Amino acid sequence: MSKETLAVIGGTGNIGFGLALRWADAGYPIIIGSRSEERAGQAASELNARLSDGTIRGMANPRAAAVADIVVLTVPFAAQGGTLEQVREGCQEKIVVDVTVPLMPPRVNRVQLPPEDSAAVITQSVLGQRCRVVSAFQNVGAEHLQHLGQEIDCDVLVCGNDKEARSTVVGLASAAGLHGIEAGPLANSVAVEALTSVLIWLNQRHKVKGSGIRITGLTSA
Repeated sequence: MSKETLAVIGGTGNIGFGLALRWADAGYPIIIGSRSEERAGQAASELNARLSDGTIRGMANPRAAAVADIVVLTVPFAAQGGTLEQVREGCQEKIVVDVTVPLMPPRVNRVQLPPEDSAAVITQSVLGQRCRVVSAFQNVGAEHLQHLGQEIDCDVLVCGNDKEARSTVVGLASAAGLHGIEAGPLANSVAVEALTSVLIWLNQRHKVKGSGIRITGLTSA
């Protein structure tokens, strides 16, 4: 059975590029989305070169979202609003995986949540109820993703209001070499997003790169 086509919006950035690399390596058709079609094409070419593959495509954000089966949003919080407006039409009736974290420079190691509670709640509000928004991948170090074959010591908490959509994203986590765990409704994303600033603080304090989280005590996930 053929795999879903994934549009990684913001795939020219570190986290998006890393996820796209791992999913492409797992056999998923990948589209890199960017505000600039030229930049998207450059990132796609780099991915194709790393994988000795020529199937990854680069497109401007609106077209990337429209062509894909699943849309993955990996843009900085400051760019979230404008990007959502670009892709809203193309996201209808689809799963949208939101990786956005409400980091507010320069104090990114301090939790600063938006008035709406979380970035994922904002995404659902802007895109509307015809989209199944799932929050995931906020706590994974981007540098780890870009080393294929490297085991990543981090669980992925998956929040969303639609059970089937959550299960699909747990599968995407597995395809990327990660362990996904369903973590309840989209409202719970507030805790997951906040953890990113905590992890940044830990990285700085303990002089490490890409610390992650593990959920203990589960016999199954």
